Amino acid sequence: MVFSSIPFLFFFLPLCLIMYYAVPYRVKNYVLLAFSLVFYAWGEPVYIVLMLFASAVDYTNGRMMERFGTNERRRKGFLCLSVVINLSMLGFFKYADFVVETFNALTGASLQPLGLGLPVGISFFTFQTMSYSIDLYRREVEVEKNYFTYLTYVSMFPQLIAGPIVRFSTVDSELHHRKIQWKGFVQGTLRFMQGLFKKVLIANNVGALWETIRVMEPGSASVATAWLGALCFTLQLYFDFSAYSDMAIGMGRMLGFHFLENFNYPLYAVSVTDFWRRWHISLSTWFRDYVYIPLGGNRVSVAKHLRNMFVVWFLTGLWHGAAWNFVLWGLYYGVLLTLEKYVWGKMLSRLPSLIRHLYAVWIVVFGFVIFVFDDMGQLGCYLASLFGAAGNRPFGQEFLWYVGNYGVLLVSAVLLAFPVYPFLKEKRRQLPHTGRIVCTAVSMVGYVLAFVLTTAYLVNDTYNPFLYFRF
Repeated sequence: MVFSSIPFLFFFLPLCLIMYYAVPYRVKNYVLLAFSLVFYAWGEPVYIVLMLFASAVDYTNGRMMERFGTNERRRKGFLCLSVVINLSMLGFFKYADFVVETFNALTGASLQPLGLGLPVGISFFTFQTMSYSIDLYRREVEVEKNYFTYLTYVSMFPQLIAGPIVRFSTVDSELHHRKIQWKGFVQGTLRFMQGLFKKVLIANNVGALWETIRVMEPGSASVATAWLGALCFTLQLYFDFSAYSDMAIGMGRMLGFHFLENFNYPLYAVSVTDFWRRWHISLSTWFRDYVYIPLGGNRVSVAKHLRNMFVVWFLTGLWHGAAWNFVLWGLYYGVLLTLEKYVWGKMLSRLPSLIRHLYAVWIVVFGFVIFVFDDMGQLGCYLASLFGAAGNRPFGQEFLWYVGNYGVLLVSAVLLAFPVYPFLKEKRRQLPHTGRIVCTAVSMVGYVLAFVLTTAYLVNDTYNPFLYFRF
């Protein structure tokens, strides 16, 4: 079950909210837990056991760390046990076949891959449970003594399958005491709707154009069309993933939780460093706090700093998927961030902001071409098309046709990828009272019309993928 589906929008979510608001406060967590387990079991009836096992392991190790509060050696032992079990579980289900296939390719062996299905959201909930254990060992959070409360944190359906990666410290107090208010419900509903519209009306339609371009025969797409396709995938991925984060944050507000922001207009960035401060913030900060800084961060020699960067970006790429293109994508950013740090960063900062922005966008769009093709042969063919090395023309009639038919959508997507909405909100605040009332009324009508259009798309069962299922 995905958020942008008829069963979720018209049955699951309304029923959950009705029961959640109807019951006394002391049992709200149990209602949320029950719906979360049903939500996960809907698509993963077998692998729900895996999530229950992971939560039980980290809950138990947490209680043991509390029991041996003054014995650092034992506390560290339980931390290591938690990390090893989590990483082993993640590695087995996500990377076992990748290791087998790589071994076969290197040695000529013919070992049979296991063919295991990837449990939905495993990369997200294992990182969440690990963050709890690490923060508990560091004495940055208090141990959770109620297993069902802890399981509610791990399995909470708004952020379970696509993030953001919510740390226990973020929601610890709200798991026990939170305010359920009408204002929060309204704000959460509007945020959820914004994400839904981004997903269905923009990401899906831009993605459909990308799918048309990516399957064109090598050499048949002009250079301009190939770059248009790369831009379309970038926009699709951004609007798809940020939309799910919007919907998660919105549902969290409906339920009384305040999840942290996961995107801050990353395509508005003026450098690669700036991009990664804005894109998938919860993942970037996770690797920063639990890998980069413990390795020494940048407060070490140049050689060790380069090592730290390599380790973090190798793992960042590998986190996204069990294929060499993801590793290459991670190292691509590791190299570029290193070059910005040590080679051209100061020069870049002196350039006009437009030039810096074009530089960042070009790097991001090109990088997502590496990201999207897990077949290295297909990646090579598409890269050749990008630079006219596949016998393709600079421009073609198909490019003009795509621009003519998708121009309004593409322009709208590009504009909404920039902070236009916050700018308009600020302008509305500056209006006189009557003007604000009119703007609010117009906005509400717009929300209703957009929801009707979104529903029509979903009823017609149009192109509606969920890109982060494989992560």
